[in-house]
Amino acid sequence: MGSGTSTEDIGKPLEELKAALEMENNDLSRLIERTVRDLNSLTNAKLDIAITGVSGAGKSSLVNALRGMTDDEEGAAETGVVQTTMEAKGYPHPTFPNVTIWDLPGIGTREFEAKEYLQKVHFTKYDFFIIVASVRFTENEVLLAHEIHKMNKKFYYVRTKLDNDIEPERRKAVGRKETFSEEKTLEKIREYCCENLTKAGESHPRVFLVSSHYWSKYDFQFLLEVMGNELDEIKRYALITALSNHSKEILKKKKAAMEALVGKVALVSSTTGAIPVPDLFLVCNIPFLETIMRDFSKAFGLDEDSLCRLADQVGKPVPVLSSAIKKTRIASRIDSEFVKSLLSRMWMYGDINFWERTLIALQYLFGGVNSFAAVSKMLQNFLDDAEEDAVDILATAFGN
Repeated sequence: MGSGTSTEDIGKPLEELKAALEMENNDLSRLIERTVRDLNSLTNAKLDIAITGVSGAGKSSLVNALRGMTDDEEGAAETGVVQTTMEAKGYPHPTFPNVTIWDLPGIGTREFEAKEYLQKVHFTKYDFFIIVASVRFTENEVLLAHEIHKMNKKFYYVRTKLDNDIEPERRKAVGRKETFSEEKTLEKIREYCCENLTKAGESHPRVFLVSSHYWSKYDFQFLLEVMGNELDEIKRYALITALSNHSKEILKKKKAAMEALVGKVALVSSTTGAIPVPDLFLVCNIPFLETIMRDFSKAFGLDEDSLCRLADQVGKPVPVLSSAIKKTRIASRIDSEFVKSLLSRMWMYGDINFWERTLIALQYLFGGVNSFAAVSKMLQNFLDDAEEDAVDILATAFGN
């Protein structure tokens, strides 16, 4: 856990708090009420993602990939080249069940003709749509896209099974004693998809190339980034926290999303249900902080279930992976004593002059309640440490 405190460490949450209070005409009770409401909206937001396209295009595998699961895990969406999805079926995220990935029936099958498809799968219930194809896009996919657009919802064309294309092309190049260019091969596939979409009536096609089995390759991470950027703040937080922790870039995005909550959490914990904490000269809602910090840990994959799934995926024992957690704790072991111990360090190592200046500022805000500064700094340090542990788990799992 990082030690010491500086004005820069909590300066942003403090300035945000001042600005928010001014927006409420310095009415602290109104600000607290709004902050509680905002936090509840963020942490309980529902996100429903629909995956559709032709039968056999890899929809179910993509459902699993977006849930951070492989096709053979218990609870994974059933896969197969024959139509296995006969009705819309929701698959909750294993860690964040408010996020549900829906595996929709294949368009154009005997069971579902394109014209009747939209009504039968209740399209209005989904937040956005991923339209997949494993070879080429047809008029059916464009029809779906146009109907989705009429509902003012986002959609994404995704070309799946890239690994099935790349390796044969690589072998051909080797057989011809030619230099293989993966970049050129991908560009040819993208151009082919866009040409088909244009012929089918799509004026500005944008295609993402992915493999559901290689989450860090091709356009998979870019697709996640674009989807997140095009959601509102509440839905974006739900998506980001549920992303699979298979790259440092994803971990950084998660940390940034959770850092944005630090000021809100500090305010609520210091004013709502707060009681004096012995020996710390603070009033604080410790159980509330426990819950928030456990959720932060789960988002980083620092919980038993996530570690077990990762261990199965990479073929390494859970104790080997959990041994990388050195700076913080596994989620289930975050308790009141742990939270108090982290808060105590804020005072033990703090700069007395800094705390005096901070308390003067907070006196203006809410009557000398000084927990805000300590909690803000503690949460920031906790996120720093949790990200570091998550990166170390990544290195232990994949050897990078």
